[in-house]
Amino acid sequence: MTTETLLTDLADGVLTVTLNRPDRMNAYTAQMGVELAEAFQQADEDDAVRVVIVTGHGRAFCAGADVSDGADSFGGGGAKLFGTRTSETRRLKGGFTEAIFTCRKPSIAAINGGAVGVGITMTLPMDIRIASSTAKLGFVFARRGLTPEAGAAWFLPRLVGISQALRWCYSGKVFDAAEALRGGLVSEVTEPQDLLARAREIAREIVEETSPVSIALTRQLLWRFAGESDPLAVLAVDGPINLTLGSTPDVREGVAAFLEKRRPNFASKVSTDMPPQYPWWDRS
Repeated sequence: MTTETLLTDLADGVLTVTLNRPDRMNAYTAQMGVELAEAFQQADEDDAVRVVIVTGHGRAFCAGADVSDGADSFGGGGAKLFGTRTSETRRLKGGFTEAIFTCRKPSIAAINGGAVGVGITMTLPMDIRIASSTAKLGFVFARRGLTPEAGAAWFLPRLVGISQALRWCYSGKVFDAAEALRGGLVSEVTEPQDLLARAREIAREIVEETSPVSIALTRQLLWRFAGESDPLAVLAVDGPINLTLGSTPDVREGVAAFLEKRRPNFASKVSTDMPPQYPWWDRS
């Protein structure tokens, strides 16, 4: 995939997407948003991709929106930052947020440096966030006269709780990785030189030990039922899905690998082997 703002590398089932505007601390532009959406769309459709890692080139992850034009960056419809939908991304109502959320492959944000504004909200639809000990994060919108975007008002309270979400968004302050860990925004903090290796270690475990179809379904089950007030809706879905999966080669292989004390060799493909119950949310 050739892009202006991203570097991509696929190896051993792991697609590494690197935000690549190091001279601007990887500041976000409309072009970056389009390319990020396209990268996740392609990852969703490619059976060779099992996990996506997103990180930044240089000393920053993403220093927020590119405001090199000052307040005019947001004016006139904000074309520089928000752009217009390309034919490839027009079907995605939420741009890169929608692409990340609907992707059937799990994603890991390896936050290697500064991640503020959209630089941190773009990680919220991702599944795992780990950070370098030198990273600085912040939901700085109120200090710029804006509100949290990229669906952050939905994602952030689900990840860290409403009280912590409000505190960070009300203050608009920039905080360190240790506070992000205490607040539940990231699950691990590593030394800078160990960050990408640790992200790849997490990804490798998923690739080597789990069924692609199981992971795709698990990702959607956990995200899409996160806001339910009781378990009844999910019970109506997970039971039939598991009844279907129970007769598949993946389950036979998973049980055999367990009994034989070896690594499983799952053959299922997300592109062709999803159960008929999927996608359950599109059914009337």
